[in-house]
Amino acid sequence: MGTASSLVSPAGGVGEVIEDTYGGGGGEACEIPVEVKPKARLLRGSLRRVGASRPGGLIGASFKSTASVQELECVAEYERLKKEYEIFRVSKNNEVASMVKKEAKLDRENKRLRAELQALQKTYQKILREKESALEAKYQAMERAATFEHDRDKVKRQFKIFRETKENEIQDLLRAKRELEAKLQRLQAQGIQVFDPEESDSDDNCTDVTATGAQSEYWNGGALGSEPSMGSMMQLQQSFRGPEFAHSSIDVEGPFANINRDDWDAAVASLLQVTPLFSHSLWSNTVRCFIISTDETQPEVDIFIRNYSPKLQRICETMGYFFQVVHFPAENERPLKDVRKWEIEKSSLVILLLHLTLPSCLLEDCEEAFLRNPEEKPRLIYHRKEDGRVSSVTVQQLIEQISYMNKAKMIDHIGSVEEGAYEIYNCVEKIIKQDILGYEMTEVEGKDLGNKEESTAPEEVVFGDVLWDAHDEQEQMEAFQQASNSTCELGFEKYFERLNDLVAAPAPIPPLLVSGGPGSGKSLLLSKWIQLQQKHSPNTLILYHFVGRPMSTSSESALIIKRLTLKLMQHSWLVSPLTLDPAKLLEEFPRWLEKLSARHQGSIIIIIDSIDQIQQAEKHMKWLIDPLPVNVRVIVSVNVETCPQAWRLWPTLHLDPLNSKDVKSLISAECNSVNVKLTKEQEKKLERHCRSATTCNALYVTLLGKTVACVGNTGNIDETLQQCFQCQDTVSLYRLVLRSIQESLQSDKEKGLLREILCVIGVSHNGVSESELMELYPELSSAVLASLVHSLHKMCLLTYGCGLLKFQHLQAWEMVRLEYMEEGENVVSVYRQKLVEYFTMQLSRDRVTWRSADELPWLFQQQGDKQKLHKCLLNLFVSQNLYKRGHFAELLSYWQLVGKDKSSMAAEYFDSLKEYEKSCEGEESMICLADLYETLGRFLKDLGLLSQAVAPLQRSLEIRETALDPDHPRVAQSLHQLAGVYVQWKKFGNAEQLYKQALEISENAYGAEHPRVARELDALATLYQKQNKYEQAEQLRKKSFKIRQKAARRKGSLCGFALLRQRALQLEELTLGKDTPDNARTLNELGVLYYLQNNLETAELFLKRSLEMRERVLGPDHPDCAQSLNNLAALYNEKKHYDKAEELYEKALDIRRRALAPDHPSLAYTVKHLAVLYKKMGKLDKAVPLYELAVEIRQKSFGPKHPSVATALVNLAVLYCQMKKQAEALPLYERALKIYEDSFGHMHPRVGETLKNLAVLSYEGGDFEKAAELYKRAMEIKEAETLLIGGKATSRHSLSGDTFSLKSALSPNIFLEHGQR
Repeated sequence: MGTASSLVSPAGGVGEVIEDTYGGGGGEACEIPVEVKPKARLLRGSLRRVGASRPGGLIGASFKSTASVQELECVAEYERLKKEYEIFRVSKNNEVASMVKKEAKLDRENKRLRAELQALQKTYQKILREKESALEAKYQAMERAATFEHDRDKVKRQFKIFRETKENEIQDLLRAKRELEAKLQRLQAQGIQVFDPEESDSDDNCTDVTATGAQSEYWNGGALGSEPSMGSMMQLQQSFRGPEFAHSSIDVEGPFANINRDDWDAAVASLLQVTPLFSHSLWSNTVRCFIISTDETQPEVDIFIRNYSPKLQRICETMGYFFQVVHFPAENERPLKDVRKWEIEKSSLVILLLHLTLPSCLLEDCEEAFLRNPEEKPRLIYHRKEDGRVSSVTVQQLIEQISYMNKAKMIDHIGSVEEGAYEIYNCVEKIIKQDILGYEMTEVEGKDLGNKEESTAPEEVVFGDVLWDAHDEQEQMEAFQQASNSTCELGFEKYFERLNDLVAAPAPIPPLLVSGGPGSGKSLLLSKWIQLQQKHSPNTLILYHFVGRPMSTSSESALIIKRLTLKLMQHSWLVSPLTLDPAKLLEEFPRWLEKLSARHQGSIIIIIDSIDQIQQAEKHMKWLIDPLPVNVRVIVSVNVETCPQAWRLWPTLHLDPLNSKDVKSLISAECNSVNVKLTKEQEKKLERHCRSATTCNALYVTLLGKTVACVGNTGNIDETLQQCFQCQDTVSLYRLVLRSIQESLQSDKEKGLLREILCVIGVSHNGVSESELMELYPELSSAVLASLVHSLHKMCLLTYGCGLLKFQHLQAWEMVRLEYMEEGENVVSVYRQKLVEYFTMQLSRDRVTWRSADELPWLFQQQGDKQKLHKCLLNLFVSQNLYKRGHFAELLSYWQLVGKDKSSMAAEYFDSLKEYEKSCEGEESMICLADLYETLGRFLKDLGLLSQAVAPLQRSLEIRETALDPDHPRVAQSLHQLAGVYVQWKKFGNAEQLYKQALEISENAYGAEHPRVARELDALATLYQKQNKYEQAEQLRKKSFKIRQKAARRKGSLCGFALLRQRALQLEELTLGKDTPDNARTLNELGVLYYLQNNLETAELFLKRSLEMRERVLGPDHPDCAQSLNNLAALYNEKKHYDKAEELYEKALDIRRRALAPDHPSLAYTVKHLAVLYKKMGKLDKAVPLYELAVEIRQKSFGPKHPSVATALVNLAVLYCQMKKQAEALPLYERALKIYEDSFGHMHPRVGETLKNLAVLSYEGGDFEKAAELYKRAMEIKEAETLLIGGKATSRHSLSGDTFSLKSALSPNIFLEHGQR
């Protein structure tokens, strides 16, 4: 056609050209249109390339001639579409981003709503649990109320029986009195001399009366039907320290001052003391047998000492006592008069052996021992008779006189001297077991168990599962008696005032340090003050511990904490097992202290003397640094030089040196005791000498006075004074005393023995007994030993502690060390080795006593011989002895020293037991093996290895069932211990079954009234209590109490007859109607007792009679009359005779305002009770000034920041709330809250009670947010308290004192008896 075009696809691929292969260069091109038009630039380039590549193509053709209009339109459309696409894309991206933001926002909202839903669910669950807890508490309260009503009716019936029993006793006593008077008249008519009955308290039936030490056991159960008469009630004030009686609506002083009506049963049960009782016949844990004989009866004495004394010693050793025979040969009678008299005073038993004559030199000893026996200790007369020969007149008169006074047991013997000695032995053995040690072996024990059983029976019966070391406790009692033995006060009055101020000071305060130099009188001061506190503040509970020599048992911190914890448990009313782990024990002691302080309304005073002598005192006494409960005070004495640095910031009471007046009085007292008179010049010399710091302390002056008095009228006092003046300290004066004693000895042999005795005592752990000294030194006779000990004791070198001779003061020990052991450590090693050989020999003879267990491991520890110590610990009997006496920490420390942990220790004991079992043959050895397995099981239980403890206890049970009998009492013992593990393991079903089996076996073996039966009953009662079966538990406890009471009466000794006679006279005077203050008080107590049993009619009769008698005897304005008026008013208040109660309360208040001090507690009681009565009667205006007066009295008595003041403030605030005076109530509540928080801490129950009252007040004022916050804090405190006491509801006495709850105050029933909680 003249034109041709060729389109070549550009690189962009925008079109495709199909060439005509048949037309050569002039063919026509066919175009395939595309959606996107190519750009002009690309199109021009394509055309140029086409023209150049085709020879036959058009050359030089223009763009306008080739481009079509359609293509241009495509380019424009492309641009337009592109812009629209960009706009669309951007808009869609914006929409997507917006949707993402919305999705994130919805996710956040969803999470927030889910969290709120979970919080609401938790709140719902918490409220639901609180509702369930409230319902459960309500049902428990209803159950307790029903149980109380049931028990109250039961106690009423039991008290009726008690009253009838006592009325019968009165009639019997009157009848017995008439018979005795008739007998007395007959005797006087016959001309027979009658001795003053005041000199003897014994009667014909002297074995059935009650021991003084057992008085507290009369009230150790909850049943009044088995209560004693009023004579034993007089001891209640001293033996029990519980919540003050002011919590109830009756006001009583005296024996009932500590009993609350709501806790009557608990108060009675709390008197079951775990403190061991000690026989009055024992001198320091030793059965001392003093023998008086003539030359005619010397053969019997020789046979008795040679053949039978070792047997008696073995019997006493297995029961934990020493046995010592003291006999002076006839030629030594006159020179040792003072020694003999001292030995007779110490003796547990005096034996007089007579034949035909009695030398005059022995007559004085016989009169001293048999006719002057105020403590009614056992006495025995052996009289050998011969046919055809008559005793002298002196012998006959002495025997008749002693027989007439019923002062001794008689043995009339006709036969050989060997038979006579054997008869003496049998009688002495019976006296020791029954009269001295108070233990009668039952038929089962005597027949089947022999001497081995005798050793464990008394301990198991008395102490049960409590691992109480009677020796440690007796040592503390003797230390207290020794410290308070001085009659000189040494100007202590000013120190007493400071100590009294400490007790009265508001809490919290740190411990008080009583500091002074060695021998300054710290122990004497503390012991004297303890006696004063016990006399004047019977509601004060005092726990004391006197630390002895360093490294002795009394200075071991774990044993001190365990002993104090047991003392707290004994007064806390709570039945709880006690851990023996030292670390846990240290943690639990403050908790027990807190528990008891919450219950005990009086003060609790803990006194530790010489605390700086305790091993690692700062580490083990760290509880002293922590804040103490508000009513707890701690007093510790330290030596100025050895006081820990951290304690020096505490308040300190420093003992000043003695002034010249005290020095003179102290020396004069010593000289006057032996009728020695000093000249004026001598007194001036002594006064001038005792002016330096080292010569004017109490110990130095006392020792100086004894030295001068010892010289007496026989020596040159001036020469002695000159020697004393050269001694400038106590140690050098002790050295002079020792040398003077050496010079008084007659032979070098005695001087050598003196050195040996002092050195052996110095290197021992706790001291050495007299019987051990005689075995260590066979050449030492009892007479020589008695003489030496008397001299050393008289001059304050030695003293007795639990039967052991030990140094009386540290300075005496230091003097012996300097005098005899200064040569080097080799001397100490020699004497220690001597003790090691002695106690090792005892072990080789299977003679394992508490002494060998105490001394031998300690001696190996001091020698550093770990191998021998390890071997000693693997002696199963040594470890058994240590564990059974509660020396758990000591046993663990020995094992730690040899590098063994609990698991390896248990494994080695198992291996040793298996080896020992292989050698066991015969019934006796198998019984012993069972005991060892039982001890191992108990030991593992205390270590916390319960699963491992079951196996040895089960093995012990199997052995006893096989070796003895399935119904033997020892099988019951195994069942009891195995049940104890199951109780701790919370397997109560298994435990109950085992306890019941043990109870059945014990009843069949011993009878239904044996102490071991009581023990099983107590265990079952504790188990039921853990299962909340309170009614069954209480029944078993009451039954156990009756059994123990009867057992205590059977075990009584002669000294208890004075108490029985006092009770008889008291009942007789009540029957005859004699007007005396004591009878009026007793009538008041009986009225209170009937009131507590809800027998109000009978109570009214007794209280009225008491009031009438007091008005006649004492006058109508006497404070005792106010007490009777107060009690009668409380009774009328209970009977809802409010008008009568108001009149009597007002009379009592008027008397007490005039007779008593403004801050006297009895005045506060009456003010409080009258105020409460006014509230109950709606006379609120009259109640306000009384409540304000109560606040004022408590502020004067205790200070403005004492918790009792806060309690009174809360009561006044409650009253204002009742009067709709919330504005006046609010500051009172806030002040009370501040006092409670400062005194008790922010988590104490009293703080919670006050917060709850404030919450109610805020709620009523419209401040709901503050009310919710306060209520939340109160609930947190309540939950923390529940966790602290293990979920058990707290007694009211541990909460808000006599504080009302605001909720109850605003309720229609305004006053409730428990409002004064």
